[in-house]
Amino acid sequence: MSIPCQSFSSLLPAIISSRTPSAQFHFRIYNKKTRPTGISTQLRHGLPLITKCRTRTYHCYCSSSTMPLKDSASAPPQDSLSYSRAYWVSSSIIAWNVDAVGGSCFLYSSRSAALSVTDNGIEGSDFSIKLERHDQRLPENVRDKFPHIQDYNAFKVPTSLDPKSILKDQLAVAFFDSSGHCISVTCLQLPGVLDDIFSYWGPLGAIFLNEVVSLHLWAPTAQNVRAFIYNGPSGGEPLGIVNLKESNGVWSVNGPRSWEGCYYVYEVSVYHPSTLKIEKCIANDPYARGLSGDGKRTFLVNLDSDALKPQKWDDLADEKPNIADFSDISIYELHVRDFSANDPTVDPEVRGGYLAFTSQDSAGVLHLKKLSDAGLTHIHLLPTFHFGDVDDEKEKWKSVDMEMLKSLPPDSPEQQEYITAIQNEDGYNWGYNPVLWGVPKGSYATNPNGSCRIIEFRKMVQALNFIGLRVVLDVVYNHLHGSGPVGDNSVLDKIVPGYYLRRNADGFIENSTFNYKIDGFRFDLMGHMMKSTMMRAKSVLKNLSRENDGVDGSRIFIYGEGWDFGEVANNGRGINASQFNLAGTGIGSFNDRIRDALLGGSPFGHPLQQGFLTGLSLQPNGHDHGTEANAARVLDVSKDHIQIGMAANLKEFVLTNRDGQEVKGSEILTYGGDPVAYTLQPVETINYVSAHDNETLFDIISLKAAMEISIDERCRINHLATSIIALSQGVPFFHCGDEILRSKSLDRDSYNSGDWFNRLDFSYNSNNWGVGLPPKEKNEKSWPIIKPRLASPSFKPHKNHILSALENFQNLLHIRYSSILFRLRTANAIQERVRFHNTGGSQVPGVIVMSIEDGHEGVPGLTQLDPEYAYIVVVINACPTEISFTSAVFRGKLLQLHSVQMMSTDNLVKNSNYDPSSGCFRVPSRTTAVFVEPRNIQE
Repeated sequence: MSIPCQSFSSLLPAIISSRTPSAQFHFRIYNKKTRPTGISTQLRHGLPLITKCRTRTYHCYCSSSTMPLKDSASAPPQDSLSYSRAYWVSSSIIAWNVDAVGGSCFLYSSRSAALSVTDNGIEGSDFSIKLERHDQRLPENVRDKFPHIQDYNAFKVPTSLDPKSILKDQLAVAFFDSSGHCISVTCLQLPGVLDDIFSYWGPLGAIFLNEVVSLHLWAPTAQNVRAFIYNGPSGGEPLGIVNLKESNGVWSVNGPRSWEGCYYVYEVSVYHPSTLKIEKCIANDPYARGLSGDGKRTFLVNLDSDALKPQKWDDLADEKPNIADFSDISIYELHVRDFSANDPTVDPEVRGGYLAFTSQDSAGVLHLKKLSDAGLTHIHLLPTFHFGDVDDEKEKWKSVDMEMLKSLPPDSPEQQEYITAIQNEDGYNWGYNPVLWGVPKGSYATNPNGSCRIIEFRKMVQALNFIGLRVVLDVVYNHLHGSGPVGDNSVLDKIVPGYYLRRNADGFIENSTFNYKIDGFRFDLMGHMMKSTMMRAKSVLKNLSRENDGVDGSRIFIYGEGWDFGEVANNGRGINASQFNLAGTGIGSFNDRIRDALLGGSPFGHPLQQGFLTGLSLQPNGHDHGTEANAARVLDVSKDHIQIGMAANLKEFVLTNRDGQEVKGSEILTYGGDPVAYTLQPVETINYVSAHDNETLFDIISLKAAMEISIDERCRINHLATSIIALSQGVPFFHCGDEILRSKSLDRDSYNSGDWFNRLDFSYNSNNWGVGLPPKEKNEKSWPIIKPRLASPSFKPHKNHILSALENFQNLLHIRYSSILFRLRTANAIQERVRFHNTGGSQVPGVIVMSIEDGHEGVPGLTQLDPEYAYIVVVINACPTEISFTSAVFRGKLLQLHSVQMMSTDNLVKNSNYDPSSGCFRVPSRTTAVFVEPRNIQE
């Protein structure tokens, strides 16, 4: 997810100088599929970076710079120092896209930040030096690192200048024409030269060794750093103020072991480009492992201390649920607070927090046990690091009377008015507004001070492992909640303004893994990170061992959002971690193709646009989908997209398309012209139909399906959607509540909609439908569509619907894990064994028939993988009526309905049948039927 729009204002001071009050700013804030909302970051050394992006037209792009912009030959404006259009890319080269014909360039510095622009150029400098223009292009290594400025002019830094001597100063460059008139002035972006000179791979943060506690801070542009040591989390005078000493950009100090358990903050004296001043910034340690409850002080905590380890914590690596291969993974996305905030079976003291997962007899934990027993392997937790917009001190929260909200009509606007009035002062937020990555969020702990949050987080991980579930953390390393020299939510920009880095070798991913024994990481907006960064992260994790680190790094799975948009699109900042670039890496990315084909349109299209499951062509909802012929064509094309997704979205998988042509997955195109398929390994596809973003599965079905259909039919569509994801090759991903018809009252973005719209009910009495019109901010334009649906009692499911949905979902998991054929390990295995029937121009619309063949006597050369089943056929009928499908391929096979479905309480699926004499399948409306050929029958 990207930063919510209202959070953007907190970032503006770092982008817009206060010295440009009369400027007109145009902020381009884009949706996720085209450009991000808020501020994104580039990566240096695999580390998040935000630099100050200003252009002559004041467009703020979310990147380390704007698109290449040439400075014009005119007198520099007085506020030119507010811009950073030149790049100091290495110790010897500055790149600047200035018209450099027949003139001269100078570099200026001021230790006291006294530079100013006059008609004659720059005044107030302590030092200046002429830069010679390099006749050649920027060096290849620079162009590789900064591809977006590859055509900039190169200016050579004289060898007589030691860059270290001025990198702590305010810096600017000016260009003079041949007559000596200054025609352009700008400041510099420093990431390149800082990387070149101050690269460091040693320890950072607080290090505990014997009787010494040492602090280490990478701050190469700082002029001075002091640490203020406090006895408690708030109030009181400091126990001591210590000066840190610098060595090659790293500031360090040794202190006594008695510091352990104390708190501290840094005072960093540094030039800040947002204010054009030397600022004394008060900041937490960016490598913090603990915090005070108010988030203003860093807690000095040794994570290796036995006092912070739950019982048998050190043995957890050997007791984790077994996972033989990443293809065996299935993922369930869950928000910590959602899980228990409204669960009366959980102790009120721990509701909405980490310890709720340790309540083994609570309704929520019993629900997770059901899913685990059915085969689910991984719980994906939405952000659990320290994020903004939720105070960790619960006594400061505001709340709304839930009983009063329950009394309001289901389509009333009042509920959202009450919720939004306190939405930034309650206890709810998804958490995609990071402040510190290495600290568990304190609002989920019973006490946000001291070590409580660490211990309770570990107990949560341990409890989930105990019931057979591994844990994935959602990490957000590409945008920040705050910047500038002031504010509690700004940390990195106070330490190294304009750089923003995270170490990888001793970074938060690695630390989260061995300090909290995490089993996977989901990267938010992963496409805004470089592929090399992701590969390095994967390598670092893979090298972790039980013996040395207490975790088996080879079992840690990495996946994320591989969207290719914004300034990084088409490798604009280097080879990024987009869907297409990740092929062959073993890193998973979300498959939006199968989601959009199943449901219809996209999250950014018209909400009534239908798809394969929601009635396109088969049961129209009145929305204009073009002619009947066009709707039928789109239905068939969507089916091709789905079938490729069910084959793990493999580029080389061959499918007979709607036109009867045999084509590879990479040759089937989306409506935007991109290839549908982009993977080379099954685990690189994360198949899903819903996630925390956008409407829940039940809600989107309620929007898109024809209004006149019954609630029974809507529930069957919900089941169809989860069945396709569960029975596809690749890694299936489910949003919490997909299995119990979860509703958020049609809220399309509930990141800040409070407990009311995000409620879960594990008693299965309610799915939360019809709790008022969703919040105006993100949903108002759809209220005319939403209101009649919420008002109609026919849209609300009853408890029997919810229980049936849950049973169907458990059955799907049981079926997936009943045969390895649903979890094939390699692309070759899928290409050899998976086939789609009912294809070409004469296909039955709205029906998918997939077969998976295992090795047996009739197929020489095909290895046997499954000891129980020789052949599987999955028939998916999205039609509102029963269908039959006949093929000679199936004639004579000894297929029978899967035993799980035979024993199901779903009477419709039990009516599915197969005639071996004709090879004919009959499947009821909106039903997925799984037929298997047991080996004992075959023999």
